[in-house]
Amino acid sequence: MTLLVTGGAGFIGSRFVLDWLACHQESVVNLDALAYAGNPMNLAALDGDPRHRFVHGSVNDGALVAALLAEHRPRAVLHFAAESHVDRSLAGPGAFVATNVDGTFALLEAVRAYWQRLSGPAKPAFRYLQVSTDEVYGTLGPLDPAFTEATPFAPNSPYAASKAAADLLARAWHRSYGLPVLITHCSNNYGPHQFPEKLIPLTIERALEGAPLPVYGDGLQVRDWLYVDDHCEALRRVLAEGVPGRSYNIGGNAEHTNLDVVHRICALLDAQRPRADGVSYRAQIAFVADRPGHDRRYAIDASRMATELGWVPGTAFDDGLARTVAWYLSRRDWVDAVKDGRYRDWVASQYEARA
Repeated sequence: MTLLVTGGAGFIGSRFVLDWLACHQESVVNLDALAYAGNPMNLAALDGDPRHRFVHGSVNDGALVAALLAEHRPRAVLHFAAESHVDRSLAGPGAFVATNVDGTFALLEAVRAYWQRLSGPAKPAFRYLQVSTDEVYGTLGPLDPAFTEATPFAPNSPYAASKAAADLLARAWHRSYGLPVLITHCSNNYGPHQFPEKLIPLTIERALEGAPLPVYGDGLQVRDWLYVDDHCEALRRVLAEGVPGRSYNIGGNAEHTNLDVVHRICALLDAQRPRADGVSYRAQIAFVADRPGHDRRYAIDASRMATELGWVPGTAFDDGLARTVAWYLSRRDWVDAVKDGRYRDWVASQYEARA
């Protein structure tokens, strides 16, 4: 038995592959284009493991995907591959449409053709799992109820719009063709191996560099934080027990403002890697011009996961954040390898110009 995972060298995808192979003997074919955030170092623990086959390629390459499906005959496809950073989508939306929309279409068509040729028990047992984001739902007010699976899509960024389009394609392929599709919408993931353009690793790295810690606007935007290993556990549960055609919200039950998250990171660094001058890292916080169309609040109602699939997040935010900070402090080799010139140029253009 085999899984085909797309985007399995990225942050969440690689963590899923590692966790899957730690829990199962079932092999994984891992297709990743190795764009800027895809990193083979994330999979170093699997070197020499015959259960893991890495393939360098794009989901947009329908012929390659079809060949992999024909050769390995997976029982499920898990689609992680995506451009995923809102700020980059504002600067260059075309790449997000190409990967997230066109790539999902190409993948769905290859998977549909493969699934339609299956026979016997393999056909009804097959699953396609679309991994998506809560950002497709738009923004909430401070007292609004959390997003449920019935919340209408109202994306406010090119990234969120491209993911909403991909989800609607997957839904349509289920309704139109019967493809057994599962869709998940997760809240903000954090944990080891996250590319340091996202809030938590960016703050850690800027703090250690002695650079300003950029906080958009007033810093009071609220996000629900989900430890990546909890997310992977939820995905395994959806794959095993989810109902085709249904979507599942996955959240961490941990709403915090961006400013609060930065303060917590500073406190952890003050304790574990204090500045030479004894001043708190909070002194480096710098409020910068807000992101255009910045969503004010996300909140996830994950009660369907609890009542139907028996899953609840197992990691308290303070515990997960402490583990994450400790990992970045201990894995300077990984961090130094990903912080190349392109990364530094991006950070400079994105934040220093906003100061």
